[in-house]
Amino acid sequence: MQADDASSPSPTPPGSAASPFDEMARVWLADRKRERRWRTIWRLLWLLLATAVLLGTLADARRSAAPSGPHTALVEVRGVIDAEGEATADGINAALRSAFEDRGARAVVMRINSPGGSPVQAGLVYDEIQRLRKLHDKKLYAVCEELCASAAYYIAAAADEVVVDKASLVGSIGVLMDGFGYTGVMDKLGVERRLLTAGANKGFLDPFTPMSEAHRAYALATLDQIHQQFIEAVKAGRGERLKITPDTFSGLFWNGQSALEQGLVDRIGSLDQLAREVIGAEEIIDYTPKENLAERFARRFGAAAGGAVVEAMRGLPTLR
Repeated sequence: MQADDASSPSPTPPGSAASPFDEMARVWLADRKRERRWRTIWRLLWLLLATAVLLGTLADARRSAAPSGPHTALVEVRGVIDAEGEATADGINAALRSAFEDRGARAVVMRINSPGGSPVQAGLVYDEIQRLRKLHDKKLYAVCEELCASAAYYIAAAADEVVVDKASLVGSIGVLMDGFGYTGVMDKLGVERRLLTAGANKGFLDPFTPMSEAHRAYALATLDQIHQQFIEAVKAGRGERLKITPDTFSGLFWNGQSALEQGLVDRIGSLDQLAREVIGAEEIIDYTPKENLAERFARRFGAAAGGAVVEAMRGLPTLR
């Protein structure tokens, strides 16, 4: 005679309706199985994450332990210069400090390919470059590739020399604030804007409210102040090399050849040529912070985990 399985409810006799107890037991067992399944999945995911972090840490340790003889130190500035983007003042400045402090680095090169971005982030990098140049007896070069405009040129102006390709786009020494106004569209659609503020100027630059002349004048004055800060930084960085014309600070940009003629840059060349012929250290070592395998996995895992948690919670009992 076979013993009953104590872990499962007694089978319902044929032809008889399931009792409430049997139904509760069935639901409880299904929930327990689902819970165990998700617990196993999460454990596997955390194990994979821990493995990726360990591998990334070991790879970083091997790179940092590598001996560095005489070389050219490279710091990349790519994309929009923004506090939340790839080119941040924190990341750029950390790389610059490491490059300047390395005794094997004959010189430091910022390779720039950026349309610009935040004047605040650019100003933080500019000031740090000035500090590092005074602290270390080491030159800093800016090598501009396709684009070195606006906030990117703000940073480049702090270098000892600026090197470009003859077709690079350089300059755009200006400041802008853009947005949209929807008041006309709202009038046509018959939509009423109800904006309540505590403070006469709290709705300043609200896109659904007509801009007053006072607000326009205030915004332009603020932009002009930031523009003057930009201009002074360029003048201080370029010094007597800069040939100022009425267009220099107008927001226009120029190709590398024209920028050279105006004293915005110092020479036509490339990173390899600079390292080989000017710095005299052909080996180039990149100091730019790189997102390793562990960081990429963690970021993607974190983005996916939120959705997975929601899906998992749908199948788990609410009360414990």
